[in-house]
Amino acid sequence: MPDTQNLIARRAQLLGPNVSTFYEDPVHMVRGDGVWVWDADGRQYLDCYNNVPHVGHCHPKVVEAISRQAAALNTHTRYLHEGILHYVEALTATFAEPLNTAIMTCTGSEANDIALRMAQAVTGKTGVIATDHTYHGNTMAVSQLSCTNPPPNRWDNVAFVPAPDSYRRPEGETHALAFAAEVEKSIADLAERGHGLSALIICPYFANEGFPALETGFLKPAIDAVRKAGGLIIADEVQPGFGRLGTDFWGHQKAGFVPDVVTLGKPMANGHPVGGVVTSLDIMTAFRTNFRYFNTFGGNPVSAAAALTTLNVVQDEGLMENARVVGDYARDGLRQLARRHDCIGDVRGSGLFFGAEMVLDKDTKAPATAFTKRVANVMRQKGVLLNFLGINYNALKIRPPMPFSRENADMMLERLDEALTETPLEP
Repeated sequence: MPDTQNLIARRAQLLGPNVSTFYEDPVHMVRGDGVWVWDADGRQYLDCYNNVPHVGHCHPKVVEAISRQAAALNTHTRYLHEGILHYVEALTATFAEPLNTAIMTCTGSEANDIALRMAQAVTGKTGVIATDHTYHGNTMAVSQLSCTNPPPNRWDNVAFVPAPDSYRRPEGETHALAFAAEVEKSIADLAERGHGLSALIICPYFANEGFPALETGFLKPAIDAVRKAGGLIIADEVQPGFGRLGTDFWGHQKAGFVPDVVTLGKPMANGHPVGGVVTSLDIMTAFRTNFRYFNTFGGNPVSAAAALTTLNVVQDEGLMENARVVGDYARDGLRQLARRHDCIGDVRGSGLFFGAEMVLDKDTKAPATAFTKRVANVMRQKGVLLNFLGINYNALKIRPPMPFSRENADMMLERLDEALTETPLEP
């Protein structure tokens, strides 16, 4: 087997510089099964991070569906095929009206790119509002929205509002009104710049922002301001969707609103490259009238089979309820760890998307950014894969495949207890 340093050198030569990897000692994965992965040396890891294998690594029903359809036919949607129609019917059944039509893509980035064009088609405007610590993909257009990986030359039609922070600004309704006031300010700025407002794009769970604990209805004042100005609401469900939050199938449902456009990606087909956009027939018609759009691989029969089977597994195997039960159990375990470890300032999350914000001091809430990165690397050495994110990059991010069990949570908590004990709490 190639050693790690040789692989890293080959990556740099063949893929170019600065191709990121997780961990200071990257994992060379060769096999996966359920919530487990194995490296080239045969070492087993508990996967507490990857949401792409949504129903578990190499789920046999998804593997079989891909194999069966690939052996029969694969082509694009300029030919008629029932697969994409069966999937869109099943997918849109999980949404409230009027979200009843869809476009299939290959990635969430493409989906968000289309969503921006839908907003332009409906409003005739180009101004977009996003939070100041978000990520929505890597096409030319949606990369303009990223503050975590900012482009070298930002377009003038993008405005940013401060990401909500429930740990440091826990003022409830006051916090919601402050967020809405920032949105209103950005609406005015975009009008003054001559762009007008086309959309507010948000992850309804604010995942990259550190998944703050926000009350249902938090976004209502901001949404009202956007709609008063004639803009659309785009909900990026790539991370919180498909039952991951345990209480609701979609993040916007948990947040208490119906968006105009929903974008999908990563977990949609359990690792097969599938994304999508769900919206109303009126918005879809405006988009199709104003833009010619075709995607060679989006919605092909193999992708549709993979996506439909993944959706069926989530529903048939009760994985949303599993996310609720196991997530509650795991967060309770984190709260118990917080009683023993002063570095845990806050525990939050929903379903199987949760974590802990790490601080140097609970009184000052000073972010323990470097410490959090060290803990993630220690956990990798202990055979548990997790990571970190947030406004200050100090929130442990735990987002395992959906079959994650209480026994898996116990292992993660035990290893985390060890890691926090062994790792010095230093800046």
